[in-house]
Amino acid sequence: MATLAQKLPYTHPFAGGYPYRGSQRLPSDPDALTYLAAVAAADGAPVEVGVAVAVDDFITALKADGLWSSIGSSCLLCGPRTLAGALVPLRGDAPTAYSFADGDHSRTAGLTGDGASTYLYLSGVHPEGPVQNSAHQALYITSQTASASYKTHIREYDGPEAGDGSTQISQSATNAYIRCRSLGDATVSESPPTGLTAINRSNSSAFEFRRGGTSSTLNVASTGITDNNAFIYRFSSVYSDITLAFYSIGTSLDLAKLDSHISSYVTAIGAAI
Repeated sequence: MATLAQKLPYTHPFAGGYPYRGSQRLPSDPDALTYLAAVAAADGAPVEVGVAVAVDDFITALKADGLWSSIGSSCLLCGPRTLAGALVPLRGDAPTAYSFADGDHSRTAGLTGDGASTYLYLSGVHPEGPVQNSAHQALYITSQTASASYKTHIREYDGPEAGDGSTQISQSATNAYIRCRSLGDATVSESPPTGLTAINRSNSSAFEFRRGGTSSTLNVASTGITDNNAFIYRFSSVYSDITLAFYSIGTSLDLAKLDSHISSYVTAIGAAI
């Protein structure tokens, strides 16, 4: 549980500790400070010290493991005070939100789709252009879909079966359906858990799928690249109702390390608020 000092806004005069009462760490990474300032402007108030330090720790860990530069587009959907703050991009351009309301956002769980009309649209998800054999998509899911029907949670969109390789994460109640620069769904039979669900391609012949803390290799060749945009919580007229604490799209990275760092971040947010 966060202490009173940890619940002070990170910009408070006593945020670093009360006089003669010890001290506490404050965020220091330049990218963390830039992000936190943008979130404060969107939220109307700075986040607490505990939240700010969690952000700082997450970004510092990503950089230490060489993951930061691979993230082209990302939001921390849990942690900020408001929906507006949650949509401030950690990396890349801000998503365009359709039909979401403040009540769809939880500081500890993230953003929940309604399964009917809410979604995020992202343009410029690869700032330097998509790469056929270097790609990842990652979602940190805190609540799974309530529906047994097929839902696409994230997809780099190129129109239905347009002839290029698409990248997406979809699921039903019992199966995951995934693509990574490929055509046709690869199917993994399982009841989808919460936590990180992610795909990663680093070569032309296969891609990695990570879920439930374990990774598997799917021997599916890449077939091309899609247009430079994406949808989250939607594909075509079908909408997803999962709750997401985080998403990331970009070039190839180590999914096990990303899993460790984003899991630690979500846990730290729960303790800080």
